[in-house]
This record gives sequence, C-alpha cells and structure tokens, in this order.
Amino acid sequence: MPEDLLQPPAETATPEAATPATRPPEVPEKFWDAASGTLRTEALLKSYLELERRMSQRTGRPGPDAAPEELQRFRQAMGIPETPEDYSITAPHDLCCADPEVNGKLHAAHFSHEQAQLVYDLAAQKLLPLIAEAAAEYEADRQRAALVAHFGGEEAYRRIAGQLAAWGRAKLPPTVYAALASTAEGVMALEQMMRGQEPGLARESAPPGAESESELRALMRDPRYWRSRDPQFIQRVTDGFRRLVGNAG
Repeated sequence: MPEDLLQPPAETATPEAATPATRPPEVPEKFWDAASGTLRTEALLKSYLELERRMSQRTGRPGPDAAPEELQRFRQAMGIPETPEDYSITAPHDLCCADPEVNGKLHAAHFSHEQAQLVYDLAAQKLLPLIAEAAAEYEADRQRAALVAHFGGEEAYRRIAGQLAAWGRAKLPPTVYAALASTAEGVMALEQMMRGQEPGLARESAPPGAESESELRALMRDPRYWRSRDPQFIQRVTDGFRRLVGNAG
C-alpha cells in the first residue's frame, strides 16, 4: 500500500542496548574484553608469538657459541646425554661394539640415545656383510696367489687346476671335494692324492677320535686355519680329509 505522505512519519522504537556476551570459561581473562564481550585478538596474537619464540629458543639447535646453560636445556629437551660416555649402546654384533671416538662425534653432532643406537644398528646391518664379502674375496685371492706360486705360474696353475677338478669330482664325495678345493692346502693335498704320492691311502683306517667331515669343516672356520695359518693345525685338517677320502675309497 502506498505511503500517505500527508501523514506524519511513525515514531521508530529505540532498540534496547545489547547485553555484552559472557566470557567462555576456556578463555583467560587477559584475552577477554568484558565491555564489548569479545576476544582481545591483539593480546592473544602477541602472547602466541612470544610463546613460539620461547619454544624455538628451547628446542632449536644451539650455535657454536651457545652458553652452557642453553646447551644443557637443549640436550635435556632432545634426550641427548650429558657426555659421550653416557650413551647406552647395545652392541648388535661383536664387531660393532660401542666406540669412544665414534660416540664423541655423535655427541658433538647432538645425537640422542636412539639416534646413536641406530648408527650402530645400521653399521651391523649394512657394513658387516660388505666387510665379510671383501674379506672372503681377499682370502680367496691370497689362496690363489699361493697356488700360482706353488705350481710355477698362472698358466701352469690353470692347466693343473682343470686336471685336479676333473679328478676330484670323479673320485671324491662332493662335500669332501668342495672342502679341499676351497683352500690352497686342500688343493695341494688333492694334487698329492691324484699323483699317487700317498701309497695305501685307500687302505688307511681312521684312528680313534678322527674328525668327521662336519668337524673338519668347522676346523676350517677356526682362525688358526684361515688367519694365523698354524702349520700343525692346517696339517691336522689336511690329514683328516685324507683319511676321509681313504675310507670312502
């Protein structure tokens, strides 16, 4: 309906003043404006930035010129021991025991207990197999060099090696042949057998207490056999295999 312009305008009711909102219980008083019933956003933001600054100072990596107190706070927060000697390392292998020099470097780099232990665990898991493989290759090369020298050169060794392999596979049990062919002394013993330099070998009987094949293979893993090269120990293993071959014949 069109408005009657000849009539005076109706009076507008004055709205009642709004009541300020009540502060929620989880909001601290210092962040609440009671007059307006709203958050004091500037105070809240300022407090947050100050808290963030303090937390970064507490957990940030100290610089080289950091005060001892700051360094101590950082270590406590990150689980880093006070000294390298305080690392509690569980050796994952006999060759990966705790090393003072390594621990010193880990401590200087701010490694925690868990991180330091992980270094040793990874060394045992990744490096030890490589070391064992390299050691085996080195020992094989050393044994081969001894055979080349024994037979008078590379060409002569290759020639006799083929003969020994053919004879050994034909005459010996596979496990005995494999054991003899794995060391220089075993190959030399194999040569003596093939050339008939052991008269009556097939008729020899094993003396009381003679080692079995598994025992002889265990002796070959003894450091006296492959590391110190004890002549008497090596002879014991060689003689043991000779007796086994004689019994098999």
